Amino acid sequence: MTKGTAAANPPNMEEMIDALTKTFVISHETDSDEHLAQALVFNAGRLAWRLRSSVDLKAEQKTNVTDVVTVADRAAERFVAGVLAQLRPEDGLLGEEGASSDSSSGRRWVIDPIDGTWNFTSGSDYFCSALALVEDDNPIFGAVHRPAMGYTWFGGPGLPTTRDGQPVPRLDKAPMSQLCLGTYLHPTRFGEPVKKTWEQVISNFGTVRMLGSASIDLGSVADGTLGAWLQHSVAEWDWQPGRALVEGAGGSTARVGKWCIAGNSQVVKEMAEVLNNADSI
Repeated sequence: MTKGTAAANPPNMEEMIDALTKTFVISHETDSDEHLAQALVFNAGRLAWRLRSSVDLKAEQKTNVTDVVTVADRAAERFVAGVLAQLRPEDGLLGEEGASSDSSSGRRWVIDPIDGTWNFTSGSDYFCSALALVEDDNPIFGAVHRPAMGYTWFGGPGLPTTRDGQPVPRLDKAPMSQLCLGTYLHPTRFGEPVKKTWEQVISNFGTVRMLGSASIDLGSVADGTLGAWLQHSVAEWDWQPGRALVEGAGGSTARVGKWCIAGNSQVVKEMAEVLNNADSI
């Protein structure tokens, strides 16, 4: 998919990103992990936002027609990974677009340079940049920036979740029947037993939304915009940043089989019960 008015990709894109990385490192070399993460997702998201209007975004298909990658995804991940390699060399890296390194500290940064790439290439504003710091497969914190709206979520199990520095309300108990569920199921799975299980869960909710960015969905659960979240076969970069935000808002998260669920403690317990009693999880 091509941006009709965009210029051709500059031949020195990698040099440009490396120069940006160098400047950022100099400015942020004394940052705490918390400040560094928020600055990284803000700048990665803004970089992607600018590239969408200035380069030729030819989307390349990965696993299916809606699982795509663009030069903006790769540029944003190169920037984030490059900064972390210099400022946190002892920590591991795991990025959606291939960034990877081993950890000597026991910690790992999980990078999603653009979550919602299909939306991004289609001109939608429902996309973000997301990052999590993880230890023993559990998030220390997550940071998510949504460029089109201009705000950043940040938080984790020991760090109360904020949106643009303002604390979000703690998640109160509420049942499925009173809430809006954010979810996603790829059309190719509609002929599988997974669809039946999915329907068993979603039929209990007041209403349902499928919007196309797991990290925005989970940030929205954390701040109360959505009531709960459910998805099958979730990659770490789609799960850990938003999972941290929900837990930082006093909510619960869980893996049940291959399903990931999040929300207030009551709704997560109810969803887990339906999934555990389903024919296929």
